[in-house]
Amino acid sequence: MVITPEGRLGSRCLLLSLLLLAAWEAGSGHTHYSVPEEAKHGTFVGRIAQDLGLELGELVPRLFRVTSKSRGDLLEVNLQNGILFVNSRIDREELCGRSLECSIHLEVIVERPLQVFHVEVEVKDINDNPPVFPVKEQRVLIYESRLPDSLFPLEGASDADVGSNSILTYKLSSNEYFALDVKKNSDDSTQIGLLLRKSLDREETPEHNLFLMATDQGKPELTGTVQLLVTVLDVNDNAPSFGQSEYEVKIFENSDDGTIVIRLNASDRDEGSNGEISYSFNSLVPPIVTNKFRIDSNTGEIVIQGNLDFEKENLYKIRIDATDKGHPPMAGHCTVLVKVLDKNDNVPQIALTSLSLPVREDAQFGTVIALISVSDLDSGANGQVTCSLTPHVPFKLLSTFKNYYSLVLDGTLDRESVASYELVVTARDGGSPSLWATASVSVEVGDVNDNAPVFAQPEYTVFVKENNAPGCHIFTVSARDADAQENARVAYSLVERRVGERALSSYVSVHAESGQVFALQPLDREELELLQFRPRQPNPDWRYSASLRAGMHSSVHLEEAGILRAGPGGPDQQWPTVSSATPEPEAGEVSPPVGAGVNSNSWTFKYGPGNPKQSGPGELPDKFIIPGSPAIISIRQEPTNSQIDKSDFITFGKKEETKKKKKKKKGNKTQEKKEKGNSTTDTSDQ
Repeated sequence: MVITPEGRLGSRCLLLSLLLLAAWEAGSGHTHYSVPEEAKHGTFVGRIAQDLGLELGELVPRLFRVTSKSRGDLLEVNLQNGILFVNSRIDREELCGRSLECSIHLEVIVERPLQVFHVEVEVKDINDNPPVFPVKEQRVLIYESRLPDSLFPLEGASDADVGSNSILTYKLSSNEYFALDVKKNSDDSTQIGLLLRKSLDREETPEHNLFLMATDQGKPELTGTVQLLVTVLDVNDNAPSFGQSEYEVKIFENSDDGTIVIRLNASDRDEGSNGEISYSFNSLVPPIVTNKFRIDSNTGEIVIQGNLDFEKENLYKIRIDATDKGHPPMAGHCTVLVKVLDKNDNVPQIALTSLSLPVREDAQFGTVIALISVSDLDSGANGQVTCSLTPHVPFKLLSTFKNYYSLVLDGTLDRESVASYELVVTARDGGSPSLWATASVSVEVGDVNDNAPVFAQPEYTVFVKENNAPGCHIFTVSARDADAQENARVAYSLVERRVGERALSSYVSVHAESGQVFALQPLDREELELLQFRPRQPNPDWRYSASLRAGMHSSVHLEEAGILRAGPGGPDQQWPTVSSATPEPEAGEVSPPVGAGVNSNSWTFKYGPGNPKQSGPGELPDKFIIPGSPAIISIRQEPTNSQIDKSDFITFGKKEETKKKKKKKKGNKTQEKKEKGNSTTDTSDQ
């Protein structure tokens, strides 16, 4: 190297300058460098040996070394050229965190002589950290009842960088319910939150998924995002609801206990206890419902718990409450109409009223015997009833109105042939299978005196020894009457007549009830060889003009020869006394019996010794008058063995005919006187 004088001068000036600089730095106390964080290995930091005024050749001999209280491996000095360089990755955020100033303090030590130099290496921040949220997903719980403009705080992001690299801005994903609220605090920190812009409805949208983005102001910009999961919390703002306001159910009566009528299902849009539903009958449901049905509070099943009877109740209206378990609870309502269907479970009922019994055997066709009504508690065809009567009887059912009938006579009755009828009325409904009921009616045929007494034989011949004891029993006659009760009661009497000079009744008598014939006095065959008489059987007395009578002949033969003549003084026939009201002295009086109506066919007559023109002993009165009436009744006497109709015994005429009969009667009496001298055996009777 050639050094000129000018060169020496220049070198001296330069050396002087360096010495002055080193002296200044030594006076300032330390050397300052800067290096960006994240610089690569070997990145130049500074010429530390030169800057400290050390010769390169003396670095090794003087044991040049660099130490750091922090990580000492981050920077290194090349002893060959005295350059400070980056030895390993420098992370400012790791070294200094959020501190605005970050530097690495180095101590440079040389020996011979010992010298210590302080070097500050500032680590410059670069935008190498994006904004970071503390969690990947932020959950925000908001009750659906919160009002708009309610604010819900959020956790903001952080940026490890400093300066503008750490200044963040936020942006919320687009939605109609929320906006982002950003505020600066007094310490220049940023506070963010969700602002509710529109009322929430959990039942409509239970969750909202949002994204929040934070962007720093570094170059280039870095961003960080977080998912905001907004869960809308339920409040009991929905009452349970049924699918229908009214349900109609049809079920047959007599269904078994426990039969499910319907399973109700209400829904509640709320959740949790707010959506848990309990079913119950409304408090206004009457006992008639609660006695027949029960409801399961959990399942909503309505089941039968009592017997359903269509005839008692065929429609139940049940109000149901579905109540949630919120606070306060809310309830929904519906109505269940249970229609009970009819089953043919009721037997028809038969009612017999106004029985008119017994029925006279001479009753007219159409005579009402009984009134019948039928009923059936079932409905429709099950309740339609038809009636029928035992066949082949002289009766029929005549419908008079719906379910009303009259039992009427439809044929001829003859008590002597059939005394009573056991009728069966059957009522049958129209169900399937049908049910029926029966009622028995015992119809007794009432007797009418339409049968005359009949003797066992028309003529009796009896042989009696003469000189019998007075009052001895000769024989017994017997007659029967096919009628009943009073009409069949037979009383026996003699048909009085004259036997010679004496009355028949002076010889014999007949017991009215037993029919026993007695001889009243000793009989003499020489006086009376044959005694012929006629017993008769009227009713117990002669008061009933409509009574029928029958006659028979009896002959008494005496076993020994000789003629018996009746002595005088025989008992005379006594008749009831005549009424003093009789307008004509020779006539009797006819009057209706006690209790008889205007149309009665039964009369009484009176005739007796009070009449100055009374008939002789053994004779029957032949005419009677009806007081207050111009009519008279004439009784015609029946000849022996007469076949005349019994109804001809009594004829009706006028009072003017009385005079003619008076003349006839006088002629009869004259004829009787002539016949007194005839034979004592007289076969005529009256």
